[in-house]
Amino acid sequence: MIVLAAFIDGLARPRCFKFGFLPCRSLAGFWLLCVEATVLFGIFWAICGNLSFSAVLTLALLALFALASNAKYATLGEPLLFTDLALVGALFRHPQFYFSAISLWQRVLVALVAMALLALLIWQFEMHLLAHAWGLIVASGAGVVLMLTLRSSAYRKLAVLPDPESDTARHGLLPTMLLHWLRWRKTANPPPPANNERRHHAADGHDAPELVVVIQCESFADPAELFAAPELDLPALNHARANAWKWGALQVSGFGAYTMRTEYGVLFGREEEELGFRRFDPFLTALGEACHALPAKLQQAGWRSLFVHPHDMRFYNRDVIMPAAGFVELVGEEQFSQPPPGGGRYVHDVEVAAQVATLARASTSPSLLYAVTMENHGPWAAGAKVKPGEIPRGYVRLAARSDQMLALLMEEIAAMKRPAMLTFFGDHRPSIPGASMPGGPRHTPYVVIRFDADGQVVGGGTGPVDLTPAQLHHVMLDAVLGALAK
Repeated sequence: MIVLAAFIDGLARPRCFKFGFLPCRSLAGFWLLCVEATVLFGIFWAICGNLSFSAVLTLALLALFALASNAKYATLGEPLLFTDLALVGALFRHPQFYFSAISLWQRVLVALVAMALLALLIWQFEMHLLAHAWGLIVASGAGVVLMLTLRSSAYRKLAVLPDPESDTARHGLLPTMLLHWLRWRKTANPPPPANNERRHHAADGHDAPELVVVIQCESFADPAELFAAPELDLPALNHARANAWKWGALQVSGFGAYTMRTEYGVLFGREEEELGFRRFDPFLTALGEACHALPAKLQQAGWRSLFVHPHDMRFYNRDVIMPAAGFVELVGEEQFSQPPPGGGRYVHDVEVAAQVATLARASTSPSLLYAVTMENHGPWAAGAKVKPGEIPRGYVRLAARSDQMLALLMEEIAAMKRPAMLTFFGDHRPSIPGASMPGGPRHTPYVVIRFDADGQVVGGGTGPVDLTPAQLHHVMLDAVLGALAK
């Protein structure tokens, strides 16, 4: 079982081979995998009481991890992370988000294997209490060995930086997930921002915004750049860039997924270098960092913040995180009409724009409206790969609808005739096999447009400036409250 476990884990990408076919990992990683596999084996033995079948279940679980990791690596460009296990519940509530990364034959195979293992578990279940007791003894003993191993000085020096690709290639998939989880657990919450921060507005002759609208556009990228096709230019995006106060490339870290990484950076303003191992899924620890959030900082200046998302607010635990971060109202999927038959899977972006405009017109105090759209989540190519060089027209069509949303918001905000700021950005590039795949650029477009009290655009004609999501947070904060005094 140990030999097969090492071979299976060695197949997880990224990987290295000796002699062209033997998977190789570090000795430290191999020992850790041996102990982890023994713990799993003991647990299964304690449950079913069958020695041989416990080994089969252990290997099947390791194979499932390797299969899921390789599918993720091919689609998103990174191996399975310990934080991905926190999304298991979401997998059952919203399976379309995840199963699209696995081909049909792989989904069928996983389902058949799962049913076969369940049937075998019932068939092979042993009633002998001594066998179950031995399993418990093995699991407990291996657990003690695992704990002592991880507390040793040699293992405390492993995987001290959040580099899943290098660590997986060197130590293996399961050892890396365990080591990264331990490093993550020891990461402390940051201290709250100083209350004595002194800010001042630049003497540029423009009023500070009294309305800030932020649109986080799902899977949005410029099709003209994404597919090297100038004829796919988006008119509203081009118009926004020409009139933007700031615009350029948003240097997001995720590809094809991980909306929450970009969302966290824009909302909380902390760079990934500051987060350490929390960067993989910063929403898991966001409650301990709520005082850093943009709405929390604006709330101290008398602002009212609303979070708009036409989807299940429980996803990424937004229903808990956003109120803690300073949003006084959540506008969820129940406030939107679902698309008509044949109208797509998600609420249309123009509906989100209309809802945001309605909320903005109703606001009488300084307000932040932060909206996360869904329409461009796909599907883009009917679940199939596109041919090399072929442009996925489904994606182009949905990106054009996001562009219409941008045009509508610019028009609506200008008509309100109040000092305002509109920030629009894509959270990550789409993963479309055959057309947009990991390994290349990851940036998405962003534009920040300011309006004066007469609804006229402030700025325009500026050159592009590349920003991280956290830097975009500070650009907005500085425009509203003023830059920190040096």
